[in-house]
Amino acid sequence: MSNDRSGWAGAAIVLIAASLFGSLGVLSRTAYDQGLAPFAFVTWRAGVGAAGLWLVIGLARSRGRAIVRWGSITPAARRSLGFAILAGTALNLAIFTAFDHTSIALALLGFYTYPAIVAGASVLLGREQLDRGRIVALVLALGGMVAVVLGGSDPAVTLRLDALGIGAALVAALCQAAFVLLSRGYAALPTEQAMGVILVGTAVIAATVTVITGGPGALSLPFTEPSLLGLLLIVGIFAAAVPSSLFLAGIRQLGAVRTGILMLAEPVVGVVLAAIFLAEAVAPLQAAGGVTILLAAVIVQRETRRGDAPAPLAPAPGGL
Repeated sequence: MSNDRSGWAGAAIVLIAASLFGSLGVLSRTAYDQGLAPFAFVTWRAGVGAAGLWLVIGLARSRGRAIVRWGSITPAARRSLGFAILAGTALNLAIFTAFDHTSIALALLGFYTYPAIVAGASVLLGREQLDRGRIVALVLALGGMVAVVLGGSDPAVTLRLDALGIGAALVAALCQAAFVLLSRGYAALPTEQAMGVILVGTAVIAATVTVITGGPGALSLPFTEPSLLGLLLIVGIFAAAVPSSLFLAGIRQLGAVRTGILMLAEPVVGVVLAAIFLAEAVAPLQAAGGVTILLAAVIVQRETRRGDAPAPLAPAPGGL
């Protein structure tokens, strides 16, 4: 019974993360309307998120909570963390490149193939097995995702095919899959500490790319626009620090495959928020796709029995 409760708690953690990530479409569009460049948005999001996480870590340490020191981390864990930083940064840069060169719907279709990539890689690596329930859930979730992403497309608008855009979206999917799979390598780090390091690295690399491509002014714009600065503070905390930590915690508790399936709730939330805040209507096919994804989430939870689930990755003492 306790294992069942733990599984449902893990699912709730992942669904909350997916919901917060799903807000990025509305939040990023608002930032772009105020003149912020996409790569600068990535920099501010990661930078504010990192600052928030390290503030929490500092407060916890001041109250006697231990943290894992860098010198105590194995070289293998450091390498995994370094690759995770590169994967996370490349993911952000690739997906925004995809949005710039091809239709957003096609870019999202390419990106959301990552749960299937994670599932296949997990099987090949011998980490998890794909039983019938998980296969059904994965197929339903992917089918629902296609309905959600394409169901709202205007039939009068031609989808813009571009090899670079499609390629960038697939690169983003590979980077997300790599990020998920690499998380085993630094399981000794508490969740919030690991994400704090990853977000710092992402912010530094994204800032460098932003300055090279757009100049220092691209980064300093929020200091001249109080409303934009306030928006980015919200984005950094509630669309970076919190969901990223929950996402990693979910991977450690549920395993890569189940987490990937549950994360396909993200486009559903994005569509709902776009309908509420951007007055974009929800088509019947999108609604049906959302129900299908939720059904897949229920199936993957019910089919996971005690002893069938992958062994959870135990973080260091004090971690989420």
